[in-house]
Amino acid sequence: MLGTLVQQTFNAVTIGAIYALIALGYTMVYGILRMINFAHGEMFMLGAYFAFVVLAMLSPFTGGAEALLFTVTFFAAAAGVGILGIGIERVAYRPLRRSTRLAPMLSSLGVSLVLQTGTQLLAGPQPRAFPSFLPNHRFELFGGSVTTAQIGIVVIALALMVGLDLLVNRTRSGILVRAVSESRTTAQLLGIDVDRAIAFIFLVGPVLGAAGGILYAGYYGIATPTMGVAVGLKAFTAAILGGIGSIHGAVLGSFVLAAVEVAGTALLPILSGGTLGTEYRDVFAFAILILVLVFKPAGILGEPVSEETFVYKREF
Repeated sequence: MLGTLVQQTFNAVTIGAIYALIALGYTMVYGILRMINFAHGEMFMLGAYFAFVVLAMLSPFTGGAEALLFTVTFFAAAAGVGILGIGIERVAYRPLRRSTRLAPMLSSLGVSLVLQTGTQLLAGPQPRAFPSFLPNHRFELFGGSVTTAQIGIVVIALALMVGLDLLVNRTRSGILVRAVSESRTTAQLLGIDVDRAIAFIFLVGPVLGAAGGILYAGYYGIATPTMGVAVGLKAFTAAILGGIGSIHGAVLGSFVLAAVEVAGTALLPILSGGTLGTEYRDVFAFAILILVLVFKPAGILGEPVSEETFVYKREF
């Protein structure tokens, strides 16, 4: 019993760490633009496919040094997706900034379809085997089985989340982003470059999403052009569960969602006598989304509300 609990706990923490990296992108964009970026799931997917490209380009020059190859690939792919995120914001979202809130959200759906279809055309629709970026040695802990890949994913994800927290709260760029998030009009009157602050968010969010995509594909050993759809929706659910617009809420919601999903997946076959299996695991995530929207739309940690928030709501 203890071994199973330890095993499922590590599974939940690993999945929750990946969800958190993606959910942070959703919550940061909402926090500064009050917009749901539905194309963010494709940033997650592109992280894995950019890594394929970088691996192919760098493999002949590393001389078999896998640790160096994977490290450079991880950061280069994440940075590439971040640059793409800035370009998408400039082309697809910035021209619609003065429109209603519905216009940029519809634009994000279009961007999502373009990226997904483009990836299928360029790389093919079939799943691709993805190399593990972390060693996968298994060992026993309190009767449960834990891998070094799981530990590595959690450590990397936590390091990125701590780095984001420091970036937002301890740097000049973070202060400017928080000021724009509080009130774009006031920030402009104070001489803050609003466009630059928003572009910064569209760099950081995709970088984290891409990192999550690389870790996810390496953990499960597979990448597909549609992998960002279901996982992106789960991360979006986690952001709403924790409190959309709150960075700490996104992280908390991700781990809560992963715990419910893993526990439900483990218990469902037992409670149903084997009739229902693990293929129904997605039901738990979307059931939580419905319940949160009905009973606690603000999420666990709620959403900081400013005067500008009410202005946006009236305009919508």
